[in-house]
Amino acid sequence: MIRTSPTVLAALGRLVLAVSLLAAMVVGVALVNVLGAPPKAPVAAPPRPEDPKPAPVAPGSIAPPVQAPQVEAPPQPQPGVDPVREWANQISAVVDLPARAVVSYVNADLAMRQHQPSCRISWTTLAGIGRIESNHGRFGHRQLREDGRPSVPIIGIKLDGGPNVRLIPDSDGGALDGDVEHDRAVGPMQFIPTTWRKWATDGSGDGRGDPQNLDDAAVSAARYLCANGRDMSTGSGWWQGVMSYNNSVEYAQKVFGLAENYAAAGNPRR
Repeated sequence: MIRTSPTVLAALGRLVLAVSLLAAMVVGVALVNVLGAPPKAPVAAPPRPEDPKPAPVAPGSIAPPVQAPQVEAPPQPQPGVDPVREWANQISAVVDLPARAVVSYVNADLAMRQHQPSCRISWTTLAGIGRIESNHGRFGHRQLREDGRPSVPIIGIKLDGGPNVRLIPDSDGGALDGDVEHDRAVGPMQFIPTTWRKWATDGSGDGRGDPQNLDDAAVSAARYLCANGRDMSTGSGWWQGVMSYNNSVEYAQKVFGLAENYAAAGNPRR
């Protein structure tokens, strides 16, 4: 994963209540095709300008706490009631994290618990990355819409080999980033086109993987972080995964601190 700048850009769509459907998930785009459309959510509030602070943690030492989503399928589900959405509302009320984004991160966590439980990735790590990469789809005063997409597509700077920028010639004919000369990172989780082509996953249930859709991007990022049999609950596994996303200790320390904060918000009694 390529990040273009430390400041420029920082799955279950509806919780599946039947265990038989969860067991049907498979890798790739089919992983989440069995899931319904994401629940509705209000448009996110404008972003806050605070820059995340790096956590004072030594690389490879420990991983942030794994915060299991506190959602359960009721014995007799009520129409229009989604446990993921209700829990997301509670988190959003106490931390600057839009409820619609929480839905995407939690659904990705739940999908990986079914598909690759040995990875033990937490939604809080995905949220930490999403905060740094795009402020949860709100970069540049955008809004995160009800469909999980930013109000304006997020496209990073030209990767043309300039100062502190890698040189990556165009790989997709500008299909994802609109640039036919050089690649650019795209979407709320900032995938470059070549990486997206490998890990693209349909997390929204619409039959295609779209890097601008946070439902899709969150599951794709989870799969990327869990590559090579990583256990994201261990210090070595977590740091390897996050630094494969962006090879920067400061970046990983910021994700660590954010993940801790989100975990505390998700379990205020801890």
